[in-house]
Amino acid sequence: MLNIQLARKYGTAIFEIANEDNKLEEYGRELADVSQALFAQAELKDFLTNPQIQPEDKKQVLLRLLKDQVSPMMMNFLLLLVDKRRIVLLEAINDCYQELSNKAQGIIVADVTTAYELKAELRSRLSSKLESVTGKKVQLRTHQDQSIIGGVVVKIGDTRIDGSVIGRLQALKAELMASN
Repeated sequence: MLNIQLARKYGTAIFEIANEDNKLEEYGRELADVSQALFAQAELKDFLTNPQIQPEDKKQVLLRLLKDQVSPMMMNFLLLLVDKRRIVLLEAINDCYQELSNKAQGIIVADVTTAYELKAELRSRLSSKLESVTGKKVQLRTHQDQSIIGGVVVKIGDTRIDGSVIGRLQALKAELMASN
């Protein structure tokens, strides 16, 4: 619970800086890229999150890896996280930042589950349809689950729209069972 509160504190801080600088999208993209890049490799993640490794060593690695890749503000933020021994929270900080940024920009996230990968044209059509239904800009977060056989399941907040083949079969089964 404490880690969630700390992540929210740092996520809010970087969000406020980005908002003041009018760089919500830029800093958000940078934070997401850095978070993914640093924690995608198990060895690098283990190194950065190991409490026995000195902060100065971690900072040197970050400077070598990211110096020309990120803005000075983002580099300072990452170095602060290392100094405060909070780099382990980077992914949670990113999640918090993205949530705040999306809310500020009027963007909602739709979790879309399909049996197979969505082609760009279908992603675009689905996004446009969801935007017209919700009246907000929609960011799709796609997932694959072959057990739904076909169709699509969309989850926006607490609302779930099940247009999958398996969902329709289950509804038909329930209807048949109810009529008996």
